[in-house]
Amino acid sequence: ADHSDKSAKSPVTDAGTKMGHGGANIAKGGADVTLSKKGNGTILSYKAKAEIGGKLAQLGSRLIQSTAKKLAAKFFKSFSEVVVEETA
Repeated sequence: ADHSDKSAKSPVTDAGTKMGHGGANIAKGGADVTLSKKGNGTILSYKAKAEIGGKLAQLGSRLIQSTAKKLAAKFFKSFSEVVVEETA
C-alpha cells in the first residue's frame, strides 16, 4: 500500500487480509482502511469483511459478518481514543 500523502486532498488507503484454516473450516477476513485529511484532523474510515467455509459456515455467514463488524468497530473506537489521547 502507498502510505505517502502526495496531496492533502488524496486519501491514504491500505487493505489487510488474513486467512486461516483448520480441519474442515476456512476463514478469511480483513479491513480496508482509509485515512483522509479534514481541517486540522484526520478521518479514519474502514470497511470490515469476513468469509467463511466448512462447518463454521453452518453458524451462518450473517452472524459471522455481524461479529466481525462489531469487533472492527470496537478496535477502531479504542484505536481512536488512544490516538486522540496521545495527541492531546
